[in-house]
Amino acid sequence: MSGSWKSYRYRIESWGCDTFATWIPKLSRKGCVGLGQLLGALAFWCDARGRSIGLANIALALGHRLTKEQQRETVLKSYQNFATTMLSLFWSTNITPENAHRYLEISGFTEVLEQSAREGRGIVFVCGHQGNWEWASVAFGLCGGQASIVAEDFKNPALTELFVRLRSRGIHRVLGQERSVLRMLKTVLKGQHVALLGDLNLDPGGAAVVVHAFKREGAALEMCATRLHSLMTNRGNALLVTALTEPLPNGKVRVLVQPPIEAHGASDRQLAQLSWEVFERHIEKHPELWLWAYKHFRLKPENAEREYPFYSTPNDEFEKMRGEV
Repeated sequence: MSGSWKSYRYRIESWGCDTFATWIPKLSRKGCVGLGQLLGALAFWCDARGRSIGLANIALALGHRLTKEQQRETVLKSYQNFATTMLSLFWSTNITPENAHRYLEISGFTEVLEQSAREGRGIVFVCGHQGNWEWASVAFGLCGGQASIVAEDFKNPALTELFVRLRSRGIHRVLGQERSVLRMLKTVLKGQHVALLGDLNLDPGGAAVVVHAFKREGAALEMCATRLHSLMTNRGNALLVTALTEPLPNGKVRVLVQPPIEAHGASDRQLAQLSWEVFERHIEKHPELWLWAYKHFRLKPENAEREYPFYSTPNDEFEKMRGEV
């Protein structure tokens, strides 16, 4: 029965995404954004579990400067941003080199590509779950760049195939998580480029490091975050470049590529911390653009100096990692 239900569910998911892929690009840009705002608001009201996670996260991270009402409004807008970002991925098939100026405002890509070519080094682009991160790769491709993008595979293979097609745009190579580290390292050692999300929360182990976030009165919230971008930078002698995105009121998206993080001799953990601090400054400025309804703080120290969200639990392996530099 369970196998039959899974098959049925996969067919429904595939049908739904195929429908989006067919009809979302037919909307105007204004219509796409408007639909994303509506679906995001509906998700906020219907998703009690995710809403409670988001409210718990923002209360502990930014509760010192946002009222309860502002926190709730910020999490609502975060849902709307996420929904709009996903619909925009489907809609992005409308963007061409000829009309890109109507939808994208890009800065910094040309400079880092020129530095990469000049120094003969690959680039590790790292984004966070903030703004319209899906359009960062669109912008990169339009600037003449090509990257290997690491993305999590869906349990439904049909969805993986669809999202690979949307994200690659016939330019980029999308890598699944299996053997992704070795494949990424080979890529940057050739002087080519990779891209991944840097605020993913991982289980303790070789692929993770401890990052300090949202420090208040000397105490931070600790995250077990990915170290892949740091590892690629150190092992592959690559440029570590953060990319930030900001949706603009007219449906346009601003993509801001920051100068490479220069920290010679820094450990993987130190590099991960430096890149996170770039994201955190942007989150502090635009909190509604981050994905709050995600379990960023799944693990907590045994003797935590700060209060942690209700879903956080102690973990022995995490405790060992905290002492590593």
